[in-house]
Amino acid sequence: MTLIFSGNNFKYELEAVCKLFFPVESFNFVFSDDSAQSNFKPDGDYCFICRIKGLKSTMLSVFTSVNGRGVSEYERIVNDSESYEDDCEFALGRLLYKSLSKNTGIVPEWGVLTGVRPVKLINKLRGEGLSFDEISEHLKSKYLVTDQKIRIGYETAVNQDSVINEMPSNSYSLYVSIPFCPTRCSYCSFISQTVSSFKKLMPEYVDKLCEEIRYTADLLRSKGIILDSVYFGGGTPTSLEASDIDRIMKVVSESFDMSRIREYTVEAGRPDTITKEKLDAIKKNGGTRVSINPQTIHQSVLDAIGRRHTVEQFYSSFEIAKEADFKEINVDLIAGLPTDTLDGFKESVESVIGLQPENITVHALSIKRASDLMKSYDFTKDVVVEDMIRYATSRLLESGYSPYYLYRQKNQVGNQENIGWTKPGGAGIYNINIMEEVQTIIAVGAGATTKIVGKEMERFYNPKYPLDYIKNFETVLNRKASAAALISDNEEE
Repeated sequence: MTLIFSGNNFKYELEAVCKLFFPVESFNFVFSDDSAQSNFKPDGDYCFICRIKGLKSTMLSVFTSVNGRGVSEYERIVNDSESYEDDCEFALGRLLYKSLSKNTGIVPEWGVLTGVRPVKLINKLRGEGLSFDEISEHLKSKYLVTDQKIRIGYETAVNQDSVINEMPSNSYSLYVSIPFCPTRCSYCSFISQTVSSFKKLMPEYVDKLCEEIRYTADLLRSKGIILDSVYFGGGTPTSLEASDIDRIMKVVSESFDMSRIREYTVEAGRPDTITKEKLDAIKKNGGTRVSINPQTIHQSVLDAIGRRHTVEQFYSSFEIAKEADFKEINVDLIAGLPTDTLDGFKESVESVIGLQPENITVHALSIKRASDLMKSYDFTKDVVVEDMIRYATSRLLESGYSPYYLYRQKNQVGNQENIGWTKPGGAGIYNINIMEEVQTIIAVGAGATTKIVGKEMERFYNPKYPLDYIKNFETVLNRKASAAALISDNEEE
């Protein structure tokens, strides 16, 4: 598809709107104000996006041609607005959305909201004193969000209040990256290594990770800030041996003051990596929350995505975790996996609800450009994914679960979202803190991103790949020192 711009250069935002309708298509860009492009005639589908500024008002128009069918949308705005450029960009985005909706029959439920954190916007509007009805009208008129998505977003925001309000003002969370998995799932593009390909270097990675943890703790000790939560993610942290898990967690507890943490999560993740020995190591070192993620309870679907564990291994791992008496267990499901059906997904939802975990996270499949699945996924299934998400939402609400965090990803089928659901009092603290960006996150390990929350967000990135992390370890330590320098010294009361 070709996007033709006349009188404007809102490429980024309008491309994002187009991706709501054509998530994996490549786009060509033409700027018709350029004399070299004045006689350009596109082949195939195209969108013509035009702004003509008059003396007092501006005419905005969009024409889309899809499979030979053309649809036009128009709007006029005044020139003397204080936010003229933003107003033009948003208006053109809405016109493009309306034109493509009529042309394709697709009506993305999040409207022209293209960011990953819609709840953060809702919280901003709540902070300005707007009521639910006012927020709803704002999201519908400006962003074209549906009533259902507004309500689930608003309920998520309200359910976060107790966790955010109880967060110490001078606190931070610690993220520990374990970027290894036993195999790579077909839908995945995360920066992770399979255990088999990286086995020889894993001991050195663990050594460097422990060194970075100690160094980071030393940097923060004088700051007088409080460690609020710890999160081991990946990858799959339980890809490590029990002895390595035990060692890393011991270094964390020896290096940091753990006396005031509210939550300690370890993503166990893949059931084929979970053993009683590993869960015992997590529990004895202070872990309070684990994730055990089947994604589906159908073996044929697991086989189709290259997830090499059995359904029986999931149920067995869940039982071991229950016996270990963790405070919270999270279970993940994914809507829209290859070969899955609406009835099959409903069975997965019912099976997981039957286990009564404290947390259930429902993801809409996101197709990553670097994933193996990108080449073969049938995007005509989007409408089924919408039905899957609606079913999960309805059944979880009926079963006493409440949404507590929500985020979106690029190329998410059906323009849906990921929602974390919780029983009363069981909301995942780290998930809320990082998604709403209300707390500093100090991150260690390969691929980890430290976020310093202040007047402006400052980010510090560790090398993505484990080998680069090891080779450039001095750079890792230097960046951590730069990050710590931005944290103001505080005196504890």
